[in-house]
Amino acid sequence: MIQVFGKVVDSETRCIHYHSERDVIAIKCKMCQTYYPCYYCHEEAEKHTFTRWKEEEFSNKAILCGVCKTELTINQYLQMSKCMHCGSVFNEGCRLHHHLYFD
Repeated sequence: MIQVFGKVVDSETRCIHYHSERDVIAIKCKMCQTYYPCYYCHEEAEKHTFTRWKEEEFSNKAILCGVCKTELTINQYLQMSKCMHCGSVFNEGCRLHHHLYFD
């Protein structure tokens, strides 16, 4: 099973910062290769800033659906609003933070 670090509050990767019904993804930091529910959780736990993924790396699996635990590539995640495996809807507000995770 893939471990998600940070201030996770439930089994579907919601954290103390983002915990709506649709906050069900975790994102892997390129530098430490560790999944966190959000950049705040990462910044509170690590000594380095979240390293963004470059566009040519978007074929890497770096998104985890917190509901079914399926790893998605960045391209897959960016092209959908819900998990292709279980159908869980992702928070559309996360798009406002893409600049923090992806170049």
